[in-house]
Amino acid sequence: MQIPRATYRLQFHEHFRLADALALVPYFHALGISHIYSSPLFKAAPHSVHGYDVCDFAQINPEIGTETDLENLANALHEKKMGLILDIVPNHMGIAAPENLWWQDVLKNGRASRFADYFDINWESDDETLRGKILVPILADDYEKVLARGELQIFNSGGASVPASRPEFILRYFENEFPLAPNSIPKNFSIEKINSNPTALDELIQKQNYRFAHWREGDSKLNYRRFFAVSTLAAVRVEDEKVFNDVHALLKKWLDGLRVDHPDGLRDPENYLRRLRALAPDKWIVVEKILQPQEPMPETWPVQGTTGYDFLNQVNGLFIDSASEKPLTDFYAEFTGEPTGSSKMVQEKKRLVLQTLFTTEVNHLTGLLVQIASENPAYQKFSREQWREALIDLAASFSVYRTYIRAEENFISKNDLQFVKQAAAKAKKLRADLAPELFDFLSDLLVGRDALPRVQADRQVSPTNFNAKNDFVARFQQLTSPAMAKGVEDTVFFCLNRFASFNEVGGDPGKFGVSAEEFHGFCRKQKEHWPNTMLCSSTHDTKRSEDVRARMNLLSEIPGEWRETVLRWSKMNERHRQKEFPDRNMEYLFYQTLVGAWPISRERILAYMEKASCEAKQHTDWNGRNKEYDDALKNFVTATLADKHFKTDLEKFVVSLVEAAQIASLAQTLIKLTAPGVPDIYQGNELWDFSLVDPDNRRLVDFEIRKKLLAAAKNLSAEEIWQRRDEGLPKLWLTQKVLQLRARESEIFHGDYEPIFVRGQKENHVVAFVRGSKAITVVPRFAREIKSDWANVALELPDGNWQNEFTRENFSGETGVEKLFENFPVALLIRE
Repeated sequence: MQIPRATYRLQFHEHFRLADALALVPYFHALGISHIYSSPLFKAAPHSVHGYDVCDFAQINPEIGTETDLENLANALHEKKMGLILDIVPNHMGIAAPENLWWQDVLKNGRASRFADYFDINWESDDETLRGKILVPILADDYEKVLARGELQIFNSGGASVPASRPEFILRYFENEFPLAPNSIPKNFSIEKINSNPTALDELIQKQNYRFAHWREGDSKLNYRRFFAVSTLAAVRVEDEKVFNDVHALLKKWLDGLRVDHPDGLRDPENYLRRLRALAPDKWIVVEKILQPQEPMPETWPVQGTTGYDFLNQVNGLFIDSASEKPLTDFYAEFTGEPTGSSKMVQEKKRLVLQTLFTTEVNHLTGLLVQIASENPAYQKFSREQWREALIDLAASFSVYRTYIRAEENFISKNDLQFVKQAAAKAKKLRADLAPELFDFLSDLLVGRDALPRVQADRQVSPTNFNAKNDFVARFQQLTSPAMAKGVEDTVFFCLNRFASFNEVGGDPGKFGVSAEEFHGFCRKQKEHWPNTMLCSSTHDTKRSEDVRARMNLLSEIPGEWRETVLRWSKMNERHRQKEFPDRNMEYLFYQTLVGAWPISRERILAYMEKASCEAKQHTDWNGRNKEYDDALKNFVTATLADKHFKTDLEKFVVSLVEAAQIASLAQTLIKLTAPGVPDIYQGNELWDFSLVDPDNRRLVDFEIRKKLLAAAKNLSAEEIWQRRDEGLPKLWLTQKVLQLRARESEIFHGDYEPIFVRGQKENHVVAFVRGSKAITVVPRFAREIKSDWANVALELPDGNWQNEFTRENFSGETGVEKLFENFPVALLIRE
């Protein structure tokens, strides 16, 4: 297996195509990258900027190129002994566009379609109007009103190209197109007559294999499984062998490695990964598994590791000063009036999304649960609503995204058993108003205990309910993951803003910083169990880039100054508020974001604040906009950025942080490039990058300036590189230096990991470790005035002579940290 030296993530879309990547291969090679790590490449919905809404797994997205273009890119990479890693989407497909022929066939032919089993559709819905039909929640108004206004119309799909003897008709709602069932079209069919007669048109629509509904009904009545709460992304049953084969038909041709998107959405992730490993036995595979703090990666998965969010949160926490937790938390409470505890908020927000966004999934599970419990008279006394409430609270009480119980095989790991027990105990405590037997039954059902005892010696539990039990266990686990993602990542992380930089995917909003000892312990475990996992610091899904976080983290070093600054800014900007809007919580997030991302355009920060406020769901929401709040927030942002007094003060404050933030960014970059695992660089982040949450972080990258800077850095010294730090040159240069070293002496970074602890008054301000007995990484932390007062801080180097890879200085024995950082702010020492 070829393990990548370093990957570089590229986002492909119609404005950045395969041919564009081909032209950049020499640049990536010069930078030291071994593998391009591509966003999904299969045909997606028109104008997709991310590629996760795949419409056809059998062809390359024509908007980004052809299969020949892809082969050319792969060949160019292979010629330079590089490779291509592909991001794949086995969990779902985009169904909004008619380009998805599988879905169109299901809409046309219903249960008779040969693709009917490719999607997870409940054809036997409790809603009689949906029996044998698929709900299509796209209407902007009630169906009757839409029909009366003539917004639903029949068209000939092929025009003159379709022979009159075999016309193909479609039903259109604005830009949305739907096929008509063949047996629904009457003889002597006249488009003009039926479009002008709402009654006749309604009769025709009622004969289709789908039912239109208001878009708001998607969360409560949808009868197919989807990705999170996105009704235009339908889940595929990749656990079925024929579906698996069709989804992965193209992979054998050109892959060098795979990144598996959202494995937690699958019915049985481990069995899926076993099949994938059989398809690609010698390929590097990582999975987008979001681990919670203290949660281990399932060791039986046949992959090389995760996509690196676990590392991201560790290295980010390393640069947050935990000593400031109390003053910053107290000030947050004082300024915003918001609660500061995370545990209660996490529970509340997960319950919120389960009750609102995932109503249809909860209702389906409740139906299964009532069916299973009905076999035992002891549980027949509980109402459907009681079962539903217990189900919601149990799902909300899980501390991890999901468990991996395989009910069909009667398998549960020790970790999963513990997670279920903890969740049940927590739910019981929180919902003392519900009978504890409800949670006992649920937990027994999940862990495989006999929740369905025989009532009489001659009466066995029905096979139907055993199937329902297995289905319940699988679907329950598929629910807890989106509940965590939408409840925490996309709600709590925009509500609990006491220190926004640690509100990242896989992060713990209740934890404030990571000690050096914790970080070293994490890296040693990675080296032992997952030595070839991916290490990321920015991705297409992070809430903010690594450089934004690096600057924001500095606020933990100056809690008093930050408090005074926010109070001063708030006083300046009070005149820009409208009544009580925006709320202080969003105002506090606004100030943190400005500090982290400045300079930033009005358009970018407005888009971010709109997303943040809607995701927070406190005063406005994507599904229920509060115009008064939205207008007040927009006006506040616009007015503050136009306020010269505030803008001058903001810029002065940010300037005071810039150099220290650059040093912190270099420190975390060097750690990523030398810690156990495969470092990944998200597009553009080899220079300073101040992107926010998507779609901001998917903007086009200026590769021309990067190529010019890389060429300019070739003959410059470390001191000269540092002098040009405002251009981002130190980060680019450091990345190239380390990756070139990894190319020359790869065995170093596959070797052991051992921490080194410095001595002196500021020993907590340095992180150092040895790789393979031949390389020592030394970086500063918590040092806004980085070159002052390093006296008495020393590092005892292992035996031998050591040369700084950046400055070419030589060291041995006890070495002062001040000397190490004299000409460049981080050090990588190589044993001669």
